[in-house]
Amino acid sequence: MKKALIIVDLQRDFCPGGALAVKDGDSIVPAVNSLAKSFDKVVATRDWHPKNHISFASNHPGKKVQEILKTGDIEQVLWPDHCVPGTPGAEFHPDLDQRTLDLIISKGTSPKLDSYSGFFENDHLTPTGLDGYLKNLGINDLAVCGLATDYCVFYTVMDAIKLGYKVDLVSDCVRGVDFPPGNVQERLEEMQKAGARIVASEDPA
Repeated sequence: MKKALIIVDLQRDFCPGGALAVKDGDSIVPAVNSLAKSFDKVVATRDWHPKNHISFASNHPGKKVQEILKTGDIEQVLWPDHCVPGTPGAEFHPDLDQRTLDLIISKGTSPKLDSYSGFFENDHLTPTGLDGYLKNLGINDLAVCGLATDYCVFYTVMDAIKLGYKVDLVSDCVRGVDFPPGNVQERLEEMQKAGARIVASEDPA
């Protein structure tokens, strides 16, 4: 049975020293590299935002980081500028072994639309192409790791389950923002209730 590993947003800007750093985000890289060797396919997602992206607080005068902006039916959390193509922060962590990657999915490329999930933009209508890629290969089993547990990892897992995939969350290969406080634990419980299995990197199968 074919199985794919989805590595979510393991980029410099989400690691210590980056614009939107996740605490200890870089600590998972060695385990992720080891994990990737045991999968049929490995896909990495990446935030890939233009400078005028809607999620950047700097593009909304008078607004601050972590404020909520309502645009139609979508509530947009405002963040520092991050993962802009051509900047060091958009690059994958330098220790991530990119030789294991079969596909890179760029998300959040539209100025007016953010994307947390590896499968859809935040309108839940615009696909990234990941689902089609996996379905064409006959892959139904996924393991998900990366950054951040309570945002992009969470939405990737939830969309995968909705699309009919069997999903393992690799608990020692994720780190969270935990905003608001307690968010990581709540998201973990939501993922489990939805059907995700929480596993360790030693036994993701």
